[in-house]
Amino acid sequence: MEAVSRRSFLKITSIAAGSSLMLGFDMFNTAEAAGLDAVFAPNAYVTIDSKGLITLMAPNPEIGQGIKTALPMILAEELNVKWDSVYVEMAPLDPKYGSQTAGGSGAIRSRFKPIREAGATARVMLTTAAAQQWNVKEEECHAEDGYIIHKPSGKKASYGELVAKAAALPVPTNVTLKDPKDFKIIGTRIHNVDNQKIITGQPLYGIDTRREGMLFALVSRPPAFGKVYKSFDATETLKVTGVKNVVAAGGVVAVLATSTWAAKKGRDVLKVTWDDASPLENSLDHETAFTKMVNERTANPSRNDGDIDKALASGGKILEATYSVPNLSHANMEPINFFADVKDGKAELYGPTQVPSAMRSSVARALNIAPENVTIGMPRQGGGFGRKLRPDNGVEAALISQAAKAPVQLMWTREDDIQGDYYRPASMTKYKAVISSDNKLIGWHANSVVLTSGGALMPRGFPAAAIPNFRLDAQNLKSNIPTGPWRGPTANAAAFGDESFLDEIAVEMKKDPVALRLELLDLAKNQPVGQAGYDIDKFKSAIDLVVEMSKWGKNPQKNVYQGFAAYYSFSTYVAQVAEVTMVGNVPRVSKVYCAVNCGRVVNLSGAENQVQGAIVDGLSHALFSKITFDKGAAVQTNFHTYKFLKMADAPLDVVVQFVKTDEPPTGLGEPGLPPIAPAVANAIFAATGKRVRKMPFDLTTKSKDNA
Repeated sequence: MEAVSRRSFLKITSIAAGSSLMLGFDMFNTAEAAGLDAVFAPNAYVTIDSKGLITLMAPNPEIGQGIKTALPMILAEELNVKWDSVYVEMAPLDPKYGSQTAGGSGAIRSRFKPIREAGATARVMLTTAAAQQWNVKEEECHAEDGYIIHKPSGKKASYGELVAKAAALPVPTNVTLKDPKDFKIIGTRIHNVDNQKIITGQPLYGIDTRREGMLFALVSRPPAFGKVYKSFDATETLKVTGVKNVVAAGGVVAVLATSTWAAKKGRDVLKVTWDDASPLENSLDHETAFTKMVNERTANPSRNDGDIDKALASGGKILEATYSVPNLSHANMEPINFFADVKDGKAELYGPTQVPSAMRSSVARALNIAPENVTIGMPRQGGGFGRKLRPDNGVEAALISQAAKAPVQLMWTREDDIQGDYYRPASMTKYKAVISSDNKLIGWHANSVVLTSGGALMPRGFPAAAIPNFRLDAQNLKSNIPTGPWRGPTANAAAFGDESFLDEIAVEMKKDPVALRLELLDLAKNQPVGQAGYDIDKFKSAIDLVVEMSKWGKNPQKNVYQGFAAYYSFSTYVAQVAEVTMVGNVPRVSKVYCAVNCGRVVNLSGAENQVQGAIVDGLSHALFSKITFDKGAAVQTNFHTYKFLKMADAPLDVVVQFVKTDEPPTGLGEPGLPPIAPAVANAIFAATGKRVRKMPFDLTTKSKDNA
């Protein structure tokens, strides 16, 4: 059993007068538990009422990562109740919950221990209450299925019956968590709690919001990045049946109507004049600039171990390759939307956001009101992937509501979404490797250029610390194209170049690609050069497992070619083997094996879904997706031009296994994505002898980039 001090976890939210026991717990901090203020300063809470109803307030937004299913599993495990006896509510935005962000694959990672502690404390207090009520020894009592049972006498009392007495008890300074070997719920398969509601179309999402007097708003935005609003003429728009108002707010023009269709028809005939504020860019110019900049070093490299110039001049074999990735849209399944009602100096908002606290402060600044006068409600969300880390949709809705003096439901069409995103930044990275005369990898240089913001290199990532002469140069190309986080930021670009280039190096060295990585990991562990930002043993555990799963190098099937890649992000280590078969002269991804070390798995069903979804998402973007710009505007408009994987293109099987470990959970929503592109690229090389160095992959034609 794991002993846990109160000083590291528990605070009392409040003590209800005989009706419910409310236990709060510190989500991120390890605040002292002494004194009245600490006791009544919680960040989140669990309630058990006199009827035995257990309610867990889920502090983080549910964006498809499964927290509404997994968090109650954690609580139920420590309370010794059935999973479905815990009722889950999405918590409103409130400082008492601490950070309520859904991003960085952090929800389960950050909540696992605090929720266990809260459940264990509730169980201990209920047990103490029962023992006192029966005048028996506490150690003779145990919790089981929502009851406290006195084993010698057979007496039992429900949690609800004990709430009033438990609420009056002092909080224990130490509680003992359940021994993981006794887990009955954590690590099992439980289907998504909202499955039935989702498949039957019940209201769950922000887009389902309906309020009395609400108008639907569609917005006319600048037709290109670099243009700004000047004026509008709504003469024809106001003639459209259902259109009620047209307002300019926040640099856009909104058409408000009684339905989304009426708003769209009104917007179609709206005349807006736009001014040029900055140059209108195009992707060809970006690529030209990238090509020049990757040959120019920076004054301050992001990492510089040893002497790369000396290695390059040593007479060893120099291998060079350039890898590039395009801009990408998030294209969430649920289009961007937000409800806002601004009146009397207050704002009520309800809709999809990954950062409710940042949304509140951004709305408050935009409206020039105090943050405490802004309320944010959080429905279930139809995807996030980093797009909803930006507060623009809520701010836009609030400004429109303020200008129109009406509650509004802001709606974005798919075209609005794809052409008005904060895109995954395009990047290009030029690699150089030096292989010594005795066949050792002695030098690595990567020079990366990224559009606008973000990165495509990880200074402390593998194979850093394993190569004696190692230099990374990172640059940004200034641009007015908005960019932002996209599923697995930095890693999604870095993995493609790093892991593909390592495969090239292995071929040049005539070494097995897996063996080369294991050799480098051993060097990083036993003879490190600088600091490694990765856990070598966890890395190797994932690699070893996928080798076993896929029968790496031992697959006897004809016309099946394997490619390997491994990467880490958000403290999770993922190794993948992609299998490619040739259909005519075209390679097709037929199967993917994936091994994951993400610490303890809470919900096996949800964990598998997260990883499989990440693989399919990553494969889709590797094969088909890109955003290009012409005269400042995104060329792609909808799914006919921003292409996604179709069922016919998907692997026939994606096999996922998890490394068994007692370590606490780490991130899972994103780490499965970065390795798939290089794994497939390396499999394509095994099948065709041609390197794929540019995404999206061109599998049907021969090009200078992919050849």
